[in-house]
Amino acid sequence: MARRRAREIAFQSLFQAEQSGNPLLEVWEEMCSASNLGESYSEGYGDNYGESYGDSLDRASLSFAESLLKSYDQNREAINKQLSESLKGWTFGQMAQTDVAILRLALTEMLYTDVPKEVTIEMAVRIAKKYGGDESGRFVNGVLASIYRGMAAS
Repeated sequence: MARRRAREIAFQSLFQAEQSGNPLLEVWEEMCSASNLGESYSEGYGDNYGESYGDSLDRASLSFAESLLKSYDQNREAINKQLSESLKGWTFGQMAQTDVAILRLALTEMLYTDVPKEVTIEMAVRIAKKYGGDESGRFVNGVLASIYRGMAAS
């Protein structure tokens, strides 16, 4: 449960950064130091960090979220290129921005972590259903499944 919540917080940070134009890692720092996440990120992670978010976030969960955001930030061009190549007939501007942020983080997780791809896709679909529009879950699933099939074939 804590990792699921960590993905949501990473998504919220990325979405906020993209909408505000502020640097992603600055938004992450602000998110972590906000009162709704508990003690200040700069002071280190607490044992039950972020209980007011619904699920208790432990040190490992927050490190996971941070690593996703750092990986995306460092590999933004490659991730966006691969994602745009898989979106036949769509541009990022035509899509719901929640879906774009979810896809970016999920692709980052698929490429730069050892989390099973099926788990990543399932978690992305759940976030899309929670934060996106009526068809977001199906759309995110279709895009990520296509990317996964392409990875498996190569």
